Amino acid sequence: MICFDHVSKAYGTGQRVLQDINLHIEQGELVVLIGPSGCGKTTTMKMINRLVTPSSGQVYINGQDIGEKDPVELRRNIGYVIQSIGLLPHMTIEENVALVPRLKKWEPERYMARVRELMRMVHLDPEVYGGRYPAELSGGQQQRIGVIRAMAADPPIILMDEPFSALDPISREQLQDELVRLQEAIRKTIVFVTHDIDEALKIGNRICILNGGRIVQFDTPERILRHPANEFVRSFIGENRLSRAEPYPEIADVMVRPIVSNPERGLAAAIRLMRIKKVDTLLIVDSVGRLIGKSSVWDIQSRYQEENITLQDVMQQAQYVVHVEQPLTEAIQLISKHRIAYLPVVDRNNILLGVITRASLVDIMAEQF
Repeated sequence: MICFDHVSKAYGTGQRVLQDINLHIEQGELVVLIGPSGCGKTTTMKMINRLVTPSSGQVYINGQDIGEKDPVELRRNIGYVIQSIGLLPHMTIEENVALVPRLKKWEPERYMARVRELMRMVHLDPEVYGGRYPAELSGGQQQRIGVIRAMAADPPIILMDEPFSALDPISREQLQDELVRLQEAIRKTIVFVTHDIDEALKIGNRICILNGGRIVQFDTPERILRHPANEFVRSFIGENRLSRAEPYPEIADVMVRPIVSNPERGLAAAIRLMRIKKVDTLLIVDSVGRLIGKSSVWDIQSRYQEENITLQDVMQQAQYVVHVEQPLTEAIQLISKHRIAYLPVVDRNNILLGVITRASLVDIMAEQF
């Protein structure tokens, strides 16, 4: 979607701010530009909307050289969020958010519907806040408005230049969470400049680390933590963060023995097995050990009076499972995201091998910190 092809930038003194930048940003990706002061991260970002022009090389959006496009029209199709927010103090919140759609001559009912939709997305009731002025909002609320104003005309690209750096730590963390949530919903191409490595690791799909006007490493947070490109990256990230990225053990080393039953077991016998094993759910397997479902005590209780039925009649699909060869981190994410107590482990033939439980993860998680 966005491509830098051998881009360099030098000013009149001959000082090179950027040197031979080659960068490809995919559609729907949130890429973070980060590095020490003067490394060229903001200059790189400003080239995307032609606030800075390359001395050599080209910048392309969807294959088109942006140097051939009208800069005003280009910028109206690129959202821009800055640290100082830049809300117009004489306009209401609704008017601020609607500014670019109005410039693009949207119909009033269309842009007002968009304003209300976006305000609700960041948990600001348009009936309460729409008619207020920027000075009547907190810093965090103003920055939320700054973010959704950049989204108002539904641009495919949004540039964010250290948008949260002036906020207090609590507001900053809340807005980082808000941005991650919004990005999951809207899937825009976002280029985000920051000097905070923790912020970059938290929000970025990929992180571009610059130093001295050059790209030092461009990769996912996971790979940067596990495989820093050189000593500069290692130092920039910090040893304390790298130490947390030590490899987790294999799933097979963490899983415990499952409590299983065949589907023909009667409900009274199933309840007795649960009492003996002190569990509230049985995993159901077929004659060769393939996982075919699960039955909780609640499933059984709802039909317990029917004496002629078996677990096959009350079992449910095992909604979440993990493959034994997957990384343990993926299992941890599933358990955390869906708030489940256990996760069946299967092989490629869906043979049940074990389960990972919250209890079995306690020691493993403790060792990572």
